[in-house]
Amino acid sequence: MSAAFHGATGAQPARRAAAAGPVRWVALLLLCAAYLQGGLVKLFDFGSAVGEMQHFGLSPAPLMAGLVIALELGASALILSGRLRWLGALALAVFTAAATFMANRYWDASGQERFMLMNGFFEHWGLVGGFLLVAWTDWQERRAG
Repeated sequence: MSAAFHGATGAQPARRAAAAGPVRWVALLLLCAAYLQGGLVKLFDFGSAVGEMQHFGLSPAPLMAGLVIALELGASALILSGRLRWLGALALAVFTAAATFMANRYWDASGQERFMLMNGFFEHWGLVGGFLLVAWTDWQERRAG
């Protein structure tokens, strides 16, 4: 079938690309939402952030809390700005993979707690996959362009 039949014009791909920009940015924002929220909550309630680090046995807790805040907010900013997006995505992928083994140890729990921790464990792997996809896509776009 002809291009005219499908309505394909030179402007159509450009319109599609322009529309994809805001949709893509919102998708990246949603992927980063938990890290933005977590980083901001920790920043504005640093005492609780330190308590969280102590709960997971990380020390020195104040330093670890500061590093986690910087990672969550900084990597999210890289992803959303498009500047070194691949680096921000890889940083959050590694952080999420490590944190899920620390925070969602379902194999040490039983009953309802085990069920909830197992859900969290595998949900976090979904985030890791999303961040790896963002990094890979960014690499592909940099190679192509």
